[in-house]
Amino acid sequence: MLSSISSSLSAINAFGTKMAVSANNVANIESEGFKKSRVDLAEGINSTVEAEITQIDSPGNIVFEPDNTGQMVEKELSNVDLAEEIPQTMIAQRGYEANLTFIKIQDDMIGSVIDILG
Repeated sequence: MLSSISSSLSAINAFGTKMAVSANNVANIESEGFKKSRVDLAEGINSTVEAEITQIDSPGNIVFEPDNTGQMVEKELSNVDLAEEIPQTMIAQRGYEANLTFIKIQDDMIGSVIDILG
């Protein structure tokens, strides 16, 4: 029973990391040259969940803007796509909620067993 709680706690931590990375991507959506990151969840030791962060090096949109002298300069914007980030935050939220619910159910079950035995 404790290993299942440990698995859920590690999943909560991993989904929290996933949410933080997605929030960082969204916060830098207008940053010049910013490269987005992704979190892949993988099974770790003893059925825990591990978050693996990778940076995506795809090019961002290219725009031409005038510099101080009036000449047009090429700038690369971030490669963050809001249409990709919103579903990632929803997945992280639901995963986080599901694991919190599981821990609450485990807590209620342990409380019931203690009440029966006591």
